[in-house]
Amino acid sequence: MTDVQRTLLLVKPDGVQRLLVGRVLQRFEDRGLKLVGLKLVQVDRALAEQHYAVHREKPFFNGLVDFITSGPLVAAALEGPNAIAVVRAMNGATRPHEAEPGSIRGDFAVETAQNLVHASDSAETAEAELALWFKPGELLEYQREIDRWVLAPAE
Repeated sequence: MTDVQRTLLLVKPDGVQRLLVGRVLQRFEDRGLKLVGLKLVQVDRALAEQHYAVHREKPFFNGLVDFITSGPLVAAALEGPNAIAVVRAMNGATRPHEAEPGSIRGDFAVETAQNLVHASDSAETAEAELALWFKPGELLEYQREIDRWVLAPAE
């Protein structure tokens, strides 16, 4: 079986307000990724600043923080083979006008500031972001009957 990874997906406040949460999550489940954590969160400024800490010195930092705290968002942990790359590809390019049709941003977003979703960009980032958004014990380990139809058998 390929490298099984966990990654963070955020459906940002614009996705929640536009009633796209179910449609977004369904795409990942349809693809075969396993949902191992899920919560609706009203993000406070401290968490938002931690999440976007890598952008702290950039001119758009305050806008990112203001936006992500503007309403509830959905934090999801997804698991599967190459989950980090799969989720990022399914989200599409950060700038919606560059996102491929069929991707979440390519189908539903028109502005970079309201691009609906966030996903971890590396294994290290995924580990740190999952720890930021989910407390110990909140991410589940479980078997799905469909996995034998989705995943290659262990060698």
